[in-house]
Amino acid sequence: MSGKVPPRTRKAPIADQGTIARAGIAVRARLDADPSVYRVPVEKAELFAAVDFLSPAECVRLIAMIDQAARPSPTFENEENQQYRTSYSADIDRSDSFVQMIERRMCDLLGLGESWGETIQGQRYMPGQEFKGHYDWFNTQASYWPTEVKRGGQRCWTAMIYLNDVEEGGDTHFTRLGISVPPQAGMLLAWNNALPDGTQNPDAMHAGYPVICGTKYIVTKWFRTRKWS
Repeated sequence: MSGKVPPRTRKAPIADQGTIARAGIAVRARLDADPSVYRVPVEKAELFAAVDFLSPAECVRLIAMIDQAARPSPTFENEENQQYRTSYSADIDRSDSFVQMIERRMCDLLGLGESWGETIQGQRYMPGQEFKGHYDWFNTQASYWPTEVKRGGQRCWTAMIYLNDVEEGGDTHFTRLGISVPPQAGMLLAWNNALPDGTQNPDAMHAGYPVICGTKYIVTKWFRTRKWS
């Protein structure tokens, strides 16, 4: 007897699973070894933070860039769910030398190749605006997935930077972990969207709570499993 699992009982392979698992090993080792980074004490997901990752001047400059390019945030949802995400988003100019410098620092922190990273996206939340519970992971059963396969595959890690303090509200809430992170200017959050085996982590669901008073600005960079285009 060969000991192999009969074909009818084998699990279907997960898209990019091996690459995602290997990326997880490399990134968690790098972040755990970095004295400027601390691991947020939660059990069911890998969540890291780096305080003062950006300077106040860098934050102000990015906020100005977001204000210049802000538009209603797109989603992968149907129009009937348009209230799911009510913020404004801005595609930041990747050819800008200042933006390139910020992106290189984010890639270096995680140890992931620059070609794997999507261009950083800015988001602006005014009072009452929010992004309800969601995953950054792509739904491989959705109609958009074949396009995303060609554009770089699945998202593995997320890196997000708060650009300002918010008077009230605007926390990033990890809905299944029971933890909320309030905006703190210059602080970077990074999390693994997957489990150690490279499959989707259901506990990586997160939401941008509504801003109550003030305005919230962030930039987010998503990392794929191969070259993004």
